[in-house]
Amino acid sequence: MVGKQKGLLRHKSLYPLSHHHHHALFLALNLRKIGTEKSKYKGIELKEELRLFWETGGQQHFRDEEEVLLPIYALYGSIEQHEITEMLLEHVKIRSIIFQIFEKNEELEPLMNELGKLLEKHVRKEERVIFPMIEDALPDDVLEGLAPYLHRD
Repeated sequence: MVGKQKGLLRHKSLYPLSHHHHHALFLALNLRKIGTEKSKYKGIELKEELRLFWETGGQQHFRDEEEVLLPIYALYGSIEQHEITEMLLEHVKIRSIIFQIFEKNEELEPLMNELGKLLEKHVRKEERVIFPMIEDALPDDVLEGLAPYLHRD
């Protein structure tokens, strides 16, 4: 494994997912700030940033985790763990809030703040708990074999 941000070690095949997480954390920060004096965005502007993020990688990121990463992990470790259940439920909640934001043009700030908090919590859990669990369970050659199947932005 090679060193990754803030001392976290990440297998190189998972770099695309971790790279996308970095962008998600930046977006989450802006979503949490919306409606405060610290925000650089108006709601409609941030909605467009969210749409760009979602359509150019966010949706695919969730699919990569759900359709590639977790099924492979299930061959080597139990997916019947509360961390995995939480991860999948959070995917559903995040999608739901995003779709609600896309449907609205007013009163976006409370939904955006909620999404920002959930997105940050979710990304940190995947980076600190889920990915290390998967890396520990999968043999190195299996991890290497994932690389071509994980979306790169």
